[in-house]
Amino acid sequence: MDLPCVQWQDHVVQKWTGLDPELKERFTSLREIDDVFKCALTLTTQDNLDFLQCMSAGYSVQKDPEQAAKCRERGNSSFKIKDYRAAALHYSQGVCFAPQSSEQLSLCYANRSAALYHLQHYKESLADIDKALKNGYPSHLVYKLEDRRTQCLKHQKAKLDHHSPALKNLQGPDITKEPSVLPFTFGICPQVAVGFSTEKGRQLVAAERIAPGKVILIDRPYSCVLIPGMKEVRGQETEKGVFGTEHTRCHRCLTQTLCPVPCEGCSYSRYCSTSCQQNAWEEHHHWECPLGADLMAMGVMSQLALRVALKAGLKNIQMAKEAKEESTKSGLSCLNSDCRESSNCNPCHTNQPNPILYYGDSYLSVFHLSHHLSHHSPGMRFLCAVTVATLYLKLSKTGPPPASWDLSRHSRDTSQLPDGAEEEGGISDWSPELWPLGSAVLRHILQLRCNAQAILMLQDTGTPNSSVQSSKEIRIATAIFPTLSLLNHSCCPNTSLVFSTGDGADLSRSDLSADSDNVAEYSGTACGVTVTVRAAKAIAPGQEILHCYGPHSSRMVTQERVRLLQEQYYFLCQCEACAMQEQEEEEEEEEEDGAQNRHQWSGGQHKSGLLCSKCKAFLKKCSKDKGTGFVCIQSACGHHMSYSELSHRLQEIREDLEKAVVLMERERPDEALRLLKRIERQSGLILAETHPLQGELADTMARAYATMGDWNNAASHLERSAVAIGSQYGEDSIEMGRQLFKLAQLHFNGGARGPALSVIPKARCLLRLYCGPHCHELQELQAMEDCLRG
Repeated sequence: MDLPCVQWQDHVVQKWTGLDPELKERFTSLREIDDVFKCALTLTTQDNLDFLQCMSAGYSVQKDPEQAAKCRERGNSSFKIKDYRAAALHYSQGVCFAPQSSEQLSLCYANRSAALYHLQHYKESLADIDKALKNGYPSHLVYKLEDRRTQCLKHQKAKLDHHSPALKNLQGPDITKEPSVLPFTFGICPQVAVGFSTEKGRQLVAAERIAPGKVILIDRPYSCVLIPGMKEVRGQETEKGVFGTEHTRCHRCLTQTLCPVPCEGCSYSRYCSTSCQQNAWEEHHHWECPLGADLMAMGVMSQLALRVALKAGLKNIQMAKEAKEESTKSGLSCLNSDCRESSNCNPCHTNQPNPILYYGDSYLSVFHLSHHLSHHSPGMRFLCAVTVATLYLKLSKTGPPPASWDLSRHSRDTSQLPDGAEEEGGISDWSPELWPLGSAVLRHILQLRCNAQAILMLQDTGTPNSSVQSSKEIRIATAIFPTLSLLNHSCCPNTSLVFSTGDGADLSRSDLSADSDNVAEYSGTACGVTVTVRAAKAIAPGQEILHCYGPHSSRMVTQERVRLLQEQYYFLCQCEACAMQEQEEEEEEEEEDGAQNRHQWSGGQHKSGLLCSKCKAFLKKCSKDKGTGFVCIQSACGHHMSYSELSHRLQEIREDLEKAVVLMERERPDEALRLLKRIERQSGLILAETHPLQGELADTMARAYATMGDWNNAASHLERSAVAIGSQYGEDSIEMGRQLFKLAQLHFNGGARGPALSVIPKARCLLRLYCGPHCHELQELQAMEDCLRG
């Protein structure tokens, strides 16, 4: 959840409703973040702290040996049926719940080592054996671990011996092994400049022509927070529930891991390595750990805002405030986005002291993002302010602040400490002078409404052991990216985004071959999460670099996009897609007789994808004076279908489609196929081949046929699905690229050499454009092509 839980929202609403009218008016009139926070701090009472304490009891993150034992039992059940991956995840849950140096911890480590051994993760298994022994594994069972250690070492040696001849042939006395990956470079490519306009604030503009597929910028988040409860691991569902992102990914760098390193203080946070654990502790978790349950109740945005401020530290917060004040006095801060209401103004990139200044990935870039205080409703401002004030008071009770927050120890120079840097010694308690930390948290939580970026990853949606890839994007975390925030919105963007996590966040030499000399407002080696922005089409000199904030023209109608963008981002979108579609809709409304203007309606027909159940012509929306619903474009027919009737029939198709997917997951493809054929007959009565639901149906049928080894029928249905994909997303979209990749797999598995060789280049072109030259799909396409060409 992004906002605090419903109980806390209701609690704050009651507090707001019962507030004295004069206090309410005073709070509403405040226009500075500092004043809003100070006011909320005076209004936050012990009752609020007690309510949070009571409410957060349902989000307990304490160590619990009983829960550890239950997790170990679930792991044992999975281990018995040889589901070693699920077993490892259950044992990892036990590791996180078990108190330090307890017998339960040693047992969970020992059992996890067994699961990892069967998964052939010998190095990790050996590490768990050592941890089990270190934490007091029962002496009468130690022989089991020693036997497993012997087997792990034996397999490791066998692997090394297997690869060593090839290594020897490659190495010689005068040959130095080069790293396969150059140091990862962050920043903006030299073909792009940071610009400024009074309508949009800061923006990125092409300084020269940018070719499709070129890397425009690479950024890393200042901070990110995993979204709990997102189901990510398929094939691991049990009667005890499913594993989510918080169970399977590092809470710092988001790397997937079967054997996380637990936080020593809570049962929730876990990491891919000791390094990530220690870095997280120093950056933020030292303070978050005692507040774990409170932060879960307060939501992802509150936690991310607090994490940004904790990572920055009080000195950097104070220096950012001073820089802004000084630039305001000098007359540079002449713009205030909260005062601007112009159309297509994406105001999330202003409130900038020097409009053109670019701070790279430093805290200054985050601090100067717009907070839109005046755009938020008084109730939302109050909710955010009281939430932050309550967390600030809770934080003050967790222990003395770090030494680096003692501003009296530092001269007021202009150099900035590394974010999170600390010094020895310091203040012994929380003093009134520390309030800027809370004010910064409030600033960030308001900023995140417009500047938070969802981190998306592909999730495998296919059945276990499927020979054809099937995937969808899921949101695994929320982050704030300093450089990515420079990009303004378009409903039809000219860029594509690809996220990488942990050790996957790297590029090889050719990714930045043209950029590596000059990319660079800042640089560093790869670590953690990154986003790579590429040109999705040719971008002319002077053209703005744009990406989509969510509402995309291929997924949402114009009216809905405009509404969502106004509600969340406070601007009226007039991008090329919105302007063109609005004009088309106005022209369509002016048409009196659809039959006389059939050519004009052809685009709209195929976009709706709805058929008249009587004559099979296309349906169109009723004009305003003819009621609601849809009417046949053939005036001689005139058949009308209401919104409620259409919605009911579409819902029936969706529900049956979900049932078929469940049957496939249960490895009953023949039953699924019978149901899918019945759905196909029903949907054909009201849906054209271009309708998205027809595309989903054809894709599911292709998966069913592929599961049964009928590659020709699978390919035929996937080609039908591609028709709907092309209509909805475009022939040159990433969605089409992924569909063609699956089609190439089907043709290859079915031995259809000609069709496979025809599809592979098309899939390769689109995947390279959107995902870069080193995505694993390209490697698989190359392997298929090499095999087919012999």
